Amino acid sequence: MSCYPKIYDVVRLIPYGKVATYGQVADLAGLIGKPRVVGYALYRLSPNTDIPWHRVINAKGEVSRSSLRDGNDDLQQLLLEREGITFIKGKLDFAQYRWRPNFTVLK
Repeated sequence: MSCYPKIYDVVRLIPYGKVATYGQVADLAGLIGKPRVVGYALYRLSPNTDIPWHRVINAKGEVSRSSLRDGNDDLQQLLLEREGITFIKGKLDFAQYRWRPNFTVLK
């Protein structure tokens, strides 16, 4: 069975105006040490998905850039900025915007 549904369940929990890293999502989905799997799962989403894929960023506090995304890198930052997240020199402040879930909710 694919692990993607569990990843999507975790990403759906990330609140408006907050972000999580690929590694954080992987850990919460039970995929310890497999942040790339999260990236692959999010890449496969359709453009009209209800899953807030844009709230998942890299461990540096940046939008991960790739030529394969056809401009979605800029879209991701724009969507985050619309939620009130500010970037300074391409990075956001983890202390302010990182999602800190209540782990009892995820069990």
